[in-house]
Amino acid sequence: MFDFGFWELAIIAVIALVVVGPDKMPALARKAGLYAGKASKFINKVKKDINEELKADELKEIKGQLTMTGEDSVFSQAFKETKEDLEAIKREANSITDMPANTKKDPEAEKVTGDKEDTNPENKP
Repeated sequence: MFDFGFWELAIIAVIALVVVGPDKMPALARKAGLYAGKASKFINKVKKDINEELKADELKEIKGQLTMTGEDSVFSQAFKETKEDLEAIKREANSITDMPANTKKDPEAEKVTGDKEDTNPENKP
């Protein structure tokens, strides 16, 4: 915006020295510094406020995207898929427990434990 070089500032300082005088120049420089500091603080505050507003708008936008009220939201879709998978696992587990008793027994396990009953009538006392 303002493009002041060394020579432009030197010319302004010489003109101010001639107009104001050497005895009042330190007081003028002090006041100019104070006003420059106040302007700098004001500009920084405005920048900070603008950045905070932009962040607040971004957060509102993200909050709107993450709401779980809509059918199209990512969370509701993931929840539905998980629920369907759990129901499929539950159905499969129920079908395994509903199998007939003769299909559940493992003949190899009976040999190891010795729980197999003797069905031959000749061997009974």
